[in-house]
Amino acid sequence: QLQLVESGGGLVQPGGSLRLSCAASGFTLDYYAIGWFRQAPGKEREGVSCISSSGGSTNYADSVKGRFTVSRDNAKNTVYLQMNSLKPEDTAVYYCVALGSWGQGTQVTVSS
Repeated sequence: QLQLVESGGGLVQPGGSLRLSCAASGFTLDYYAIGWFRQAPGKEREGVSCISSSGGSTNYADSVKGRFTVSRDNAKNTVYLQMNSLKPEDTAVYYCVALGSWGQGTQVTVSS
């Protein structure tokens, strides 16, 4: 059974950093592109970043460009989202998605 599990969220002060993980089970991530999305309270879900199967190609939303970095470790069947210089507007539930399957999400709260 294909399953994605996000972790690494939490409460952080503005300017802080977090690293989210997306671990896959039931399939091998190697051959698939992975996306990160987020949904803030009262807002629609939005795309944050994506990474190609090889990791050689990445894309970012303008709102996170220069602050977030997506990477993958296919040996660990895991994709990461390193988030630096966090802002209150980054507060949201963050999800990873692959093959049309979504994880349960991890809450990120940026607040002083």
